[in-house]
Amino acid sequence: MFDFKEYEIWFITGSQHLYGEETLKQVAANAAVIVKGLNSEGKIPVHLAIKPTVKSPEEVTNLLREANYDDRCIGVITWMHTFSPSKMWIKGLSLLQKPILHFHTQFNRDIPFSTIDMDFMNLNQSAHGDREHAHILSKMGIARKIVVGHWQNEKVAHQISNWARLAIGKSRLTKIKIARFGDNMREVAVTDGDKVSAEMKFGFSVNYFGVADLVDMINAQSENEINHLIEEYEDKYDLTKPLLKYGDKRNSLIDAARIELGLKTFLKNGGFSGYTNTFEDLAGMKQLPGIASQRLMNAGYGFGAEGDWKTSALLHTIKCMAHGLEGGNSFMEDYTYHFEPNNEMVLGSHMLEICPSITTKKVSCEIHPLGIGGKEDPVRLVFNADKGPAINVSLVDLGHRFRLIVNKVEGVEVSQEFPHLPTARALWKPYPNMEVGLQGWLLAGGAHHTVYSQNISVQMMEDFGEMLDVETIIIDENTDLKLLKNQIKINENYYK
Repeated sequence: MFDFKEYEIWFITGSQHLYGEETLKQVAANAAVIVKGLNSEGKIPVHLAIKPTVKSPEEVTNLLREANYDDRCIGVITWMHTFSPSKMWIKGLSLLQKPILHFHTQFNRDIPFSTIDMDFMNLNQSAHGDREHAHILSKMGIARKIVVGHWQNEKVAHQISNWARLAIGKSRLTKIKIARFGDNMREVAVTDGDKVSAEMKFGFSVNYFGVADLVDMINAQSENEINHLIEEYEDKYDLTKPLLKYGDKRNSLIDAARIELGLKTFLKNGGFSGYTNTFEDLAGMKQLPGIASQRLMNAGYGFGAEGDWKTSALLHTIKCMAHGLEGGNSFMEDYTYHFEPNNEMVLGSHMLEICPSITTKKVSCEIHPLGIGGKEDPVRLVFNADKGPAINVSLVDLGHRFRLIVNKVEGVEVSQEFPHLPTARALWKPYPNMEVGLQGWLLAGGAHHTVYSQNISVQMMEDFGEMLDVETIIIDENTDLKLLKNQIKINENYYK
């Protein structure tokens, strides 16, 4: 579903005509070496495209204007090899609509103490050229990522790589279409919000579609396609006895496969990147989509239960950013707590819809009563999430602004048996601890639905919030509740 070859990031080097043609040729040659080196490492998921050195206000403005209108360009990296007077960047930067990374590096790693002369000094001026550039960015209030260090340093490449993934996410967010089958779960506040304001702020659109339209697509699926999908189920998962070929619930598996194919066809035909549904509006569907939603998430689609369009859009975006990384990303819900002293943790789960990307273990395909929705027993995938570092992310609508809330957590090995809980599940311990982590989440107004990510870091989400110009609350090992309360109060005034 994702192809990073569709994107590129423009590498723009700043200088000026003052230094003469020979120096400018060397500037361009050195910039090309840096870009070639970063591309050849294979650590940056998007191709860096070298652009001509900009030396005048006209060149800056024209190039940054081109960046805006080039669909392949998802961001720009700027670096001042020599001194580049920042006034000549003002008009171009005022027009720029793409994310920007200010790369504070230099071509040479070390000072050549025994040979350094004024020619070398005139050529290699990043130490103060980038300060001039940073000043105008700060004066204009332009949000940017700053990466400091030599371009051959592995840590530097890692930071650029992470930022590139965020730029991919921002680009995708402006193109996402979410299909909402049914409306919001009745009387629920946090999963709803202003869809028009969201499109104005982030770019993604959310529109309603009748479940009957989806049912028509489900019923149109061919028996041949259904049989092929069931063979895939049998190959990938451990089917419980009732779902086997001669089991008494085999027809339910057939119905589940038909629903998955119909839902996938609807989304593909409409160009949708995610969807929502609700058990309160199933119309002519035989069962609530369980395995269908789980597998479609695993394929990269966003999903939100009970009409939660914000989490659906966020999940697809994070899956785009994390493409190719180890670990997974899933729709999640904080379901219940374990308050054992010194071993407090959260059980995350949902009725059906947890993405199997968050486990490396064998997955069981089962059927059980749901007890909600008034439909036939749904088929679902049952598994335990892998242990390890993770985050929970929530996007909420506060009325006059959106807020992104991120809690760092530690996934715990699920060693207990759940003989009577036929759902996929995850266990985690919130940072900095259970009490402060939960209090912080509640103070921030975080939702009960989240995106659970095993491969996107807190720092990346903090940078993403800045890239989107959206209020971001971080809850991690450094969280102090008094400071958090003050931060929320200060933010309230700032965002007014």
